[in-house]
Amino acid sequence: MQPGAPKADSPAEYLAQLDGWRLATVEALRKAAMAAAPLEERIKWTHLVYFANGPVLLIRAEAARVLFGFWRGKRLRHIEPRLKPGGKFELATMVLREGDSVDAAIATRLVQAAVALNRELGDPSKPSA
Repeated sequence: MQPGAPKADSPAEYLAQLDGWRLATVEALRKAAMAAAPLEERIKWTHLVYFANGPVLLIRAEAARVLFGFWRGKRLRHIEPRLKPGGKFELATMVLREGDSVDAAIATRLVQAAVALNRELGDPSKPSA
């Protein structure tokens, strides 16, 4: 776990450990994600993870940054070029630091496109058939 990442058993407990710009950023991303599509929100791998036919996106608050990542984010870079590829599968993540933001309309487009990809291609955490 990265320094400053909250340990929590529920999304409410996760948020309760944040303050300042990190809380505002996580709340804005969370609001946009939940409004964009029907998602199941859970704590998994020590951060907020959102599911629709498998994992779709993550929001992770750390000491000096907030990560906004998508399991199929490499396919979403045309919507938001700040998504940087890395990790397993097609993961791409945007790093937000104090003063950075994501336009709610862009966040909505990202979430909707990611959910559509999971609907079309299946659970991104499972091997292809």
